[in-house]
Amino acid sequence: MKLRYKIIMFAITPLLLSFAGIAVAVFYQATFLAKQQRNTVEQAYLASKEAELKHYVTLGTAAIAHLYNAEQQDIAKQLEAQKILATLDYGNDGYFFIYDMHGKNLMHPRRPDLVGRDLWNMVDPEGNFTIQSLINKAKEGGGVIRYLWEKPSSQKVILKLGYVIPLERWGWMLGTGIYLDDVDSALNKIDIQVARNIRNTMLWITGIAITSALLIALSGLALNISESRLAEAKLKVLAQSVVRSQEDERARLSRDLHDGLSQLLVSIKLQIESGMAKLGQQWQVSDSVRLSFTRATNQLNDALSEVRRISHDLRPALLDDLGLAAAFKHLSGEFESDSGLPIQFESDGDFSMLSEVSNTTLFRVAQEALTNIHKHAKKVTRVHMRLTNDEHSVTLIIADNGTGFDVAGIAKHPKRGIGLSNMRERLATVNGQLELQSNGNGTQVIARIPYGEIS
Repeated sequence: MKLRYKIIMFAITPLLLSFAGIAVAVFYQATFLAKQQRNTVEQAYLASKEAELKHYVTLGTAAIAHLYNAEQQDIAKQLEAQKILATLDYGNDGYFFIYDMHGKNLMHPRRPDLVGRDLWNMVDPEGNFTIQSLINKAKEGGGVIRYLWEKPSSQKVILKLGYVIPLERWGWMLGTGIYLDDVDSALNKIDIQVARNIRNTMLWITGIAITSALLIALSGLALNISESRLAEAKLKVLAQSVVRSQEDERARLSRDLHDGLSQLLVSIKLQIESGMAKLGQQWQVSDSVRLSFTRATNQLNDALSEVRRISHDLRPALLDDLGLAAAFKHLSGEFESDSGLPIQFESDGDFSMLSEVSNTTLFRVAQEALTNIHKHAKKVTRVHMRLTNDEHSVTLIIADNGTGFDVAGIAKHPKRGIGLSNMRERLATVNGQLELQSNGNGTQVIARIPYGEIS
């Protein structure tokens, strides 16, 4: 992983960890507060229900107080009290019930089938002794008790909050109750709302965390892109400077060779020829001596030709004096002379607007392409070179009719394609592009410099 991406990861990771910690803390705190809220609401509901039941029991005892407190007691008064309590109800599921202290049901307005039955050993779905629990609560002085009982309106066994008191004079347990399904429904609504709020809070935190991470990543990428472009621009300027320095050095060496070494060799050659002429007039020189001087003169001619060739390769004077088209024409002639392959050069357009760097780049690309044809192309019988320009770019096309080569394979090979890489790098310094097309019918090298880079 690149350093800039590591920096972005190091910036994002602590942020995400912080948001994760915040999310855990908020979730824990919200859950804890939700439980407290639920307990508070539940206690408030139950307290109001207990007060309501106590009020109902008070009303019930008040309704039969004249019978319960009468001095003379008989079974008739108890039956009358049962009738009064049976008529005191509140809603479909609110009623009074009476048991004796041994578990026998004496009055139940909603379940007449239970009247007269001994329910002491009755158990609920959870295995609890319901009637025993109610009677034991009454024996303790009365109060609130929870138990499971069938709700008349729905015929389902649900939790019920009961309130029982003892009527000791008659040996009764009087009670009433309120079913708690409405309380559970209200508490469930609170739980659902709290869970929704917690989920929304977690989603908000997640969204903020993702947005923050994306902003950091985008900012980092934007900074990297900006720095990359700046680095590429600096690298391009540096590459241009290196190429310019190389070309300046080549030009200097070319001038030194032409004006220094070449002139010195010419002077030596002239002096040898002059000496030979003088010796020939004054003394009889043997054939061996004359042959040695002749060989020396020929070698000096060869040395002069080599110096001129090297000087021309370093920096052709035609490129600076007559322009790119003339330099290409001369280069074509040298290629045809050295390789023996016929080459046709065509130029179409005005190339005077080309900068020195662009001139040099195209010339070096042409040199490299022709060198590759000479060294590596197979079964080549003709070469064509064309230099054109339009309103968008200047284009150099060098084509041969050889057997071609595998462009992709050469690009992947670590030790081959160096010349092609050099051409691409040179063109890149002026935002140029190199395109290669090769198949069994031949190869085309297309070098193109955008119009914005030619001046």
